[in-house]
Amino acid sequence: MILTHRNIEGIDIVSLSGRLVMADVPQVRQKLLAIVEAGNGKLVLDLKGVGFMDSSGLSVLVSVFKAARAKGGDMVLLGLSPTVRSLIELTRLQHIFSIFDDEATALARLAESAKSAAG
Repeated sequence: MILTHRNIEGIDIVSLSGRLVMADVPQVRQKLLAIVEAGNGKLVLDLKGVGFMDSSGLSVLVSVFKAARAKGGDMVLLGLSPTVRSLIELTRLQHIFSIFDDEATALARLAESAKSAAG
């Protein structure tokens, strides 16, 4: 599992690539939670490069989502492969996560939620 991190105007963008399975979960969870903790809780999780995810991978998404919300922020998902999208829909998590196909829209959504929280 390869994880890359960048920040645009206070919003953390993390791209994952590979398979998000049980063997990778502890390391990925730790890195993502550290990014949320160090930032302001606004996170775009780019999953375009994730071809497969199991239930333990879903648990990482839920943990990071909860951490972002606890910090007053939010997490959105970007670029889901058909396989990952199917898993999220099977577990009905599309009702919890905001899912986007392009980065600009995802960033706008997080910037907008920050403004409405401040206003």
